[in-house]
Amino acid sequence: MRICELKRIEVININDCKRLGFVGDVDFDIHTGCILALIVPGPGCICGFLGHEKEYVIPFCQVCQIGEDIILVDVKRKDVEETCKD
Repeated sequence: MRICELKRIEVININDCKRLGFVGDVDFDIHTGCILALIVPGPGCICGFLGHEKEYVIPFCQVCQIGEDIILVDVKRKDVEETCKD
């Protein structure tokens, strides 16, 4: 799977079954090529045109499964709020 394909996949939190949004970007280690985190624009952000109120930075270790149309993540609500950038 390519990174551009990840941007079309919706991220869902398995703890509260809430939709977090679609992958907006991927943080990876340039030396190893390993993915470090998925970055999901928060509510109210449409491709960055309406500004960035928040974005969820989800460490890759919290990704449970990547499917063809959804990504399941195991993130406690408190952790999601702490990783948001204001």
